[in-house]
Amino acid sequence: MTQTDRIFPGIALMLGFCAIAPLIDVASKLAAQAVPVGTITLGRFVVQAALMAPIVLAMRLPLRIGPTALRLTLARAFVSILATYSFVAAVQVMPIADALAIAFVEPFVILLIGRFVMGEEVGPRRLGASVVGFIGALFVIQPSFSRFGAVALFPLGTAVCFALYILLTRALSRQMHPVTMQLHTALAATVLCVPMLAVGGILDFGQWRFVPPQGVFWIWVFCVGLAATISHMSMTYALKFAPSSTLAPLHYFEMLTATLFGYLVFGDFPNTLTWIGVAIITASGLYIIHRERVTAAAARQARPANAPLAAAQGMTPKG
Repeated sequence: MTQTDRIFPGIALMLGFCAIAPLIDVASKLAAQAVPVGTITLGRFVVQAALMAPIVLAMRLPLRIGPTALRLTLARAFVSILATYSFVAAVQVMPIADALAIAFVEPFVILLIGRFVMGEEVGPRRLGASVVGFIGALFVIQPSFSRFGAVALFPLGTAVCFALYILLTRALSRQMHPVTMQLHTALAATVLCVPMLAVGGILDFGQWRFVPPQGVFWIWVFCVGLAATISHMSMTYALKFAPSSTLAPLHYFEMLTATLFGYLVFGDFPNTLTWIGVAIITASGLYIIHRERVTAAAARQARPANAPLAAAQGMTPKG
């Protein structure tokens, strides 16, 4: 199979991710009508671990994990718990499309963390695009804050936590197969969630407690984990077939599918300010992707033939 032939399955799998991922939010919103957010968060990881275990065994992947990988996995699981809880708490009351639009500032958060925390070279154009992206998020947050209160800020928490999740994934991917990574993260998140929910229950800490679902709500909680497992596996294999620079722009297709599902299931449709915010966030995100392609191409052209190591270490000119 040629590289071109491999790109098309990658694109198809990425579009599949964009079609399936909003179903996590739909199932979460349905479950949250009668199930605490903490219980839904735990349910997602329990189901994901149960579904991933036979896949890992069937693929005969190694299960051993070293000390460094264990620490990264625990950190990845912790931020995944926070990201999941924040987003489920948001969609419990907010339209899915509005919450997702705010959470889509995650690429800008990654860029800013890379620049100001990790000391990576980020040019003024990409920093400017990040500022514009956050301004776009304000178009969504402002009316949502007026209507729903502080819960409108939860998707920002999701964006920050998911940005950390991506950075931890990059570090962990050097030490572990991506499929095994999904299993270990789900198991670690389950182990971390149980005592956290126990303490939340003792202290009667709002939505952070365990209450067994009843009736049809078992199905919705299960569907959260099922959709999460399928969508993330789809993205994992999409990245195996096609480069991230090709797939990244397609991620914005998720905004359309989320809007469609939100309208069909809950009758929610974004207002004008939300659409303006979505347009600004999407345009800024696509511009950052474009600049990253430009800087990567410039780095390849400037790289001396006898110095591949410098490029491997991420030494690229400013964008």
